Amino acid sequence: MKKLVLLISLVASCSAWAQGNIDAGKEKSATCAACHGADGNSLVAQYPKLAGQHVKYLEKQLHDLKLGMSSGGKQGRYDPVMSAMAMPLTDEDISDLSAYYASLPQSEGSTPENVVEKGKALYFAGDAEKGLTACAACHGPRGDGMELGGFPKISGQQPDYIKAQLEKFRSGDRSNDMNAMMQDVSKHLTDEEIDTLSKYIGGLH
Repeated sequence: MKKLVLLISLVASCSAWAQGNIDAGKEKSATCAACHGADGNSLVAQYPKLAGQHVKYLEKQLHDLKLGMSSGGKQGRYDPVMSAMAMPLTDEDISDLSAYYASLPQSEGSTPENVVEKGKALYFAGDAEKGLTACAACHGPRGDGMELGGFPKISGQQPDYIKAQLEKFRSGDRSNDMNAMMQDVSKHLTDEEIDTLSKYIGGLH
């Protein structure tokens, strides 16, 4: 019994250590603000909003970007800018930054009226004939994702960023998705469908 209590206490302690410090993350985010905005809501379409994203997802991406640099792009996720930025980060830095950005409110996006009908159909129903899984199956009806499942929040994200990532998954330039799920989904998407989905998700609430 004493061993069980000790084990539970140890697990609880480890969980506490693993949690990032929001205040420390804010201090460390000064460099990130240049691209991702002072409040985590980027104003430049090619850079993703980090505000309101799940902690574990943010942590995974930073670790993967760091691995992408150290492995020469053979493992993890490689981006010439972000991999270089992630390389000097410690595990504590990553936890702190992730906790900080997850604590911030995300700004709302908007969906052009001309993509609502097609975008909604793709997002909620996919395309059975093409073997295209509905986005809502993993990212939820509001695009909030699931932290425990490792699925990111995509609602309100920059459309240009979403489009770029879908294209990278489709081409294989990005392959750090769980069980290659996004690579499998994106290979069924046409350029037009990627453009439509990206714009639709940008204003999904």
